[in-house]
This record gives sequence, structure tokens and C-alpha cells, in this order.
Amino acid sequence: MASGKVRVEHVDGDVYEIHVRGHHLTVDQPVDAGGTDKAPTPTELFAASLATCVSFYAGRYLDRHGDDRTGLRVHADFDMATDRPARVAAIRVTIDPPVGFPTERIPALTAVAGHCTLHNTLMNPPDVTITVE
Repeated sequence: MASGKVRVEHVDGDVYEIHVRGHHLTVDQPVDAGGTDKAPTPTELFAASLATCVSFYAGRYLDRHGDDRTGLRVHADFDMATDRPARVAAIRVTIDPPVGFPTERIPALTAVAGHCTLHNTLMNPPDVTITVE
């Protein structure tokens, strides 16, 4: 079974740096939530990760069928729950295929993109443990 590792380190205030396989990303909070708005929030990265995963699967579908990926766009809009616990209540992902993509192949593209790893994970939640060492 493949596994991955992510390390997060505090930088300053609400700013944290994420380390993944030699790559570095930063998260923060908006000013109105006490941060400095230097980077997206973890929740925004969560929605962005889903949209990116859908994009990757859609792009691979286009490749397999000889279509150009130029113009492929994916949008994700999300709503936060209004009750507790704090969480994302809904995510809407929209795929804009390249210009000229055949209408009759939209259901197949939607089906393939809907099987991205992160969508599968949300549909079959993993066991999550949090410990303090």
C-alpha cells in the first residue's frame, strides 16, 4: 500500500508551512479571522485539492481520447456548515471542458472525473487519528 507524509511547521501567527516531498506551501487565515491573509486557508486548500484531483482525472480522460487539454478548467465552490462541529457542508465542482468538446461525451467525462482519488476518499472516509507526542 502506498503511503505519504506531510510535515507542517509553525512560521508566525496563523501562518504554517507545509512540507511535501521537497515542496513547500503556506497556509494562513484571513485578516477578519485573526490571520494576515498571506496564503489560502487549510479549508480553501481542501477544496482546491478536490478541484485539482478532478482536473487531473478529466485531463487524463481527454488525453486518452485524443482531446487537447487546452481550455480545461475546474471550479470548486464550497459552503461551511452553520452548526457544529465546524466543517465544510457542501462542495460543488464544475468542469468546463475545452471548447469543442463533444456534448455526447460529457456523461463519460463526468463519470471519470467523479472517480478521482479525493472524491473517492470523501465518499469512503478514511480512519483519522490525532495524537500528541
